[in-house]
Amino acid sequence: MKEKDKAPKAETVSAKGNEVSDDEKLDIKKSVFEVNRELQAQRQKEQEELERKAEEKRIAREKARQEAYDKKILEERRELIKLKQGIIEDTEAIHEEADEAVVKRTPWQKFRSFIYLNKWWLILVLIFGSIAGFLIYNFVTKPKPDIVVLVICDDLDIGDNPKLEEYIESFSEDFNGNGKVLASVYYIQLSDNDYRNYANGTDNKLTTQLQSADGVIVIGGKSLTDLFTDEKTGQMDEVFMDMNELFPGNSHIKSGRFYLKGTKFGERIGMDDSEIPYDMYITIRKPVDLLYADEDEMQETYDKDFPVLEKIIADLSE
Repeated sequence: MKEKDKAPKAETVSAKGNEVSDDEKLDIKKSVFEVNRELQAQRQKEQEELERKAEEKRIAREKARQEAYDKKILEERRELIKLKQGIIEDTEAIHEEADEAVVKRTPWQKFRSFIYLNKWWLILVLIFGSIAGFLIYNFVTKPKPDIVVLVICDDLDIGDNPKLEEYIESFSEDFNGNGKVLASVYYIQLSDNDYRNYANGTDNKLTTQLQSADGVIVIGGKSLTDLFTDEKTGQMDEVFMDMNELFPGNSHIKSGRFYLKGTKFGERIGMDDSEIPYDMYITIRKPVDLLYADEDEMQETYDKDFPVLEKIIADLSE
């Protein structure tokens, strides 16, 4: 056998100087993709290890800082107890802390700290303050009518008629002294259908207006009459004044109410007389004690509004 055949095979040496086995030689055949994936996994592992060590250091620092703070607080409490018991007369620990706090906390830092600690309360105050400001502004700037007339019926053509307000304003005066004459018509849609009344909030509206002294002149119809008429006796409650006593001898007054059909009422509000219901009338409420006002307040409104009613009755009786 030749000498060269007897010589042992040379071992493959890695870059680090270590011998590489035949199995490891096969790694050379790995695809570029597999090699990159392994390198990426190795880098990810190294990164996670660095982050773990950094987190451990951070936790250690926080723990040491907290322990130092707790130790300091405990020492200050002990010093404070000694002060209260008279064992010592003064302590540097508390003074140093106070002086240090004064030096370190700037006004801006104090302000930011206050905002941060009270942010939810400040948000609530801001919300409710905005609502209150809006309500106050709306109340102050809202025009105040010189006279309020209630229209309680089931007739949109009359209740929502803008010319009705203009007609009432023509007889009104600047009672509140704001330099303007303003009449407001409050329309409450009262029908014979209880479901419709409930859906429209009629009961609440009636209670609000009829239990306050804002408006005493009322335009109504059969539904209003039925509302205040006793089913057993057929007698109407003494809610309204008897128009016969206020305007004796007026041919348009029947059963104590001034009926509008056959007068110039339709013409005055831009409607034909044929469109005015037979049961539509105008009257005025009697001053009494109410839920939201006493008799004196209602009497004051009555004395103010009655001259307007007189002018309307005179105009429609021509």
